[in-house]
Amino acid sequence: MRPLLALGALLTLGACSGDPEPAPMPTGDIVDAGTLVDAGVSDAGTDVDAGTEADAGTDAGSRPVDPFADRVTAYQFGDSAGFGQDRLPDVVLGPPVGTGQFSGSLDVLSLGKGGSVTLEFTDLFAVDGPGVDLLVFENAFQKVGGDIFAETARVSVSDDGVTWFDFPCDATDKDGGYPGCAGTHPVFTTPGNGVSPTDPTVAGGDAFDLADVGLSRARFVRLTDTGFNSYGGTSGGFDLDALSVVNGQLADGGIP
Repeated sequence: MRPLLALGALLTLGACSGDPEPAPMPTGDIVDAGTLVDAGVSDAGTDVDAGTEADAGTDAGSRPVDPFADRVTAYQFGDSAGFGQDRLPDVVLGPPVGTGQFSGSLDVLSLGKGGSVTLEFTDLFAVDGPGVDLLVFENAFQKVGGDIFAETARVSVSDDGVTWFDFPCDATDKDGGYPGCAGTHPVFTTPGNGVSPTDPTVAGGDAFDLADVGLSRARFVRLTDTGFNSYGGTSGGFDLDALSVVNGQLADGGIP
């Protein structure tokens, strides 16, 4: 997508009428998820509300291991949501589709004000290893003049889907870059461009270290719109593109 066209489309997607408001671990070795990437694979299962319907997603054992989220287990949309819902669950599974520093992806799901979505890793779990363990990709971009257009979400992680650990997120500290929140950095990796989606130094997106919340392994990740974003139409709030595991371990505790 040409930068100017992508920028115009993203302004519509973000409903931007101005700046956002101030907004038991298995035995086995930790592996570098970058060696497991199959950017062409995604789970084509049907999105469900956890606890109310059976998940029709593809069994992880029937496809190659990859470092991306495998299924959506729950969601609750807020006001001004809608964009991307017709492409659930695929739109938030598989690799991120970044478009660089100055434009944002349209391959996203808008949560709306206070909305949330929960995703699960079924084949490769995020584990606490050296440095960054998990990357969250939104569609933040740098506006003309240098400011980053950011729409933030709080990130929560869980190993069992019952007990959750919340990363601190200050969605009102614009000058500080919304510390601890997702949705604050442009995305540079996209299928086919050679930029690893599991290398925090080049991929873009927002980095999270499980050690910061005292969790050794995460199978589930929940993103919740902070309520301090731009809202309007059907594309308001945090826009999720993808998740990727940086430090990972196979579900059976082994190494592929």
